[in-house]
Amino acid sequence: MTTEPGSEIWIADDDRGVRFVLAEALRDAGLPAREFGDAEEVRAALRQSSPALLLTDVRMPGEDGLALVAAFKAQGAGPVIVMSAFTDVATTAAAYRAGAVDYLAKPFDLDQAVAAVQRALADVPAAAAPVVSPAPTHALLGESPAMREVFRVIGRVAASDLNVLITGETGTGKELVARALHEESARRDKPFVALNTAAIPSELLESELFGHEAGAFTGATRRHAGRFEQAEGGTLFLDEIGDMPLALQTRLLRVLAGGEFYRVGGRELIRGNVRIIAATHQDLDARVAAGQFRADLKHRLDVVRIELPPLRQRRSDIALLAQHFLASAAQELRLPPKRFSKAALKAIGQRDFPGNVRELENLCRRLAVMAPGNEILPSDLGTTGAGGTAGGWTDALREWATQALADGEVDIHTRAREALDQTLLQVALETHEGHRQHAAAALGVGRNTLTRKLGSSRSRRPSKS
Repeated sequence: MTTEPGSEIWIADDDRGVRFVLAEALRDAGLPAREFGDAEEVRAALRQSSPALLLTDVRMPGEDGLALVAAFKAQGAGPVIVMSAFTDVATTAAAYRAGAVDYLAKPFDLDQAVAAVQRALADVPAAAAPVVSPAPTHALLGESPAMREVFRVIGRVAASDLNVLITGETGTGKELVARALHEESARRDKPFVALNTAAIPSELLESELFGHEAGAFTGATRRHAGRFEQAEGGTLFLDEIGDMPLALQTRLLRVLAGGEFYRVGGRELIRGNVRIIAATHQDLDARVAAGQFRADLKHRLDVVRIELPPLRQRRSDIALLAQHFLASAAQELRLPPKRFSKAALKAIGQRDFPGNVRELENLCRRLAVMAPGNEILPSDLGTTGAGGTAGGWTDALREWATQALADGEVDIHTRAREALDQTLLQVALETHEGHRQHAAAALGVGRNTLTRKLGSSRSRRPSKS
């Protein structure tokens, strides 16, 4: 039987340097520390005594840190903080499921680590031993500090049933975060249902959400289960929630408050058990101030907020993502594998990618098909139409601008942007057979942006007499 927790802080890490500096920082803070090189040493010591808290690395020789956490908690020992240089969604979430109270991504600030230990010691440790289930794989990638923080938040809140609001620019991967939250939750075996509220006409959105009875409106020949019913027991992801009409916001608020709803045209009260994850690229606070979004609905959705950084703010991840997308595209399309030259990766890392991760992925898919050699060079980036300055349409644009300036024409920039927008939008719509959502996704813009640009261009056209 394990003794009552003592006053020592145990540090398990196969890196002697990490153990030393962390132990010294804890001792300087008045916390006695003891060092261990692997999990086996910790288990042997645990037969004799128990620490006030354990700090353990994830990857060590022999037994890994997550298994040690589960065993540690099973014996009713003190709280555990996990440390790792390999920070991703699966590892972070698995650490919390195993019973860790906090997660430190290496390299970490020593003051931050000491503060985490002091915070954990002040809390009452949980006695129950959570079961560690196999960690799923996730499409979310990144090693930048911004993404490590995203993974940390996902790992901490996934197991709860709290509503989550995901914010970020178009193309940053909001649905991937929503799926990770679902897959790391207790609802993982139930449905994950996604609905882009901006992609459904407002007059049909209520039926899509709540379903309808036969005869509820023209064309409703049979009962239809809405997304709330389809997601029963699981997770409902509402993308572009900022575009939801005000009337429907009111009805959604009632469902979130009471957990009950009626199908359109129905009288049967349906009680649902669904976790809501919402996402938007818009500033909801600004929309609330403008009277375009209900403040009470925002508060219901915005219980926990996860802000996704644009790609330009996580440039250190671009090379990792580009190589992953290139390899995935080759495998999916059954093409010979290709690789980036160092110069090409450097050139890609200097781009802003206004369409964010989605734009980068589309670029890599084009390169997998269009780049002529097995090694992708900087010159290949321009010839794929990925925004380079070499050859093709940019030369024609240069000639046009030179002539227009020589002729003294005005509003050249506005005219050029309008022409570029319309050309891209029309080609994308033709390629995707008029499907606006698919065309918008291919261009790396929101569907509302595409619709607005198309509408503005039509309003400028002279009417036919």
